[in-house]
Amino acid sequence: MANQLSESVFLRVNQIVGDAKRGIPPLIPIGRSTWWEWVSKGKAPKPIKLGPRTTVWRAEDIRQFIESTRQEVLQ
Repeated sequence: MANQLSESVFLRVNQIVGDAKRGIPPLIPIGRSTWWEWVSKGKAPKPIKLGPRTTVWRAEDIRQFIESTRQEVLQ
């Protein structure tokens, strides 16, 4: 179980959609408001609340989301 915990990686929204002011390139090139709209509509992975001001996503969920979106575009 300890090994499983060490493999968990979480991403914040600015790591997903990027943050030009901080020099963080986007994994998914969309705006923050679009990302949150997708989350609320269930199109994007469900977030995990770590605290009242801390929301994260599992990196594996984001990777799968990117792959599935890529497959939709290619079809």
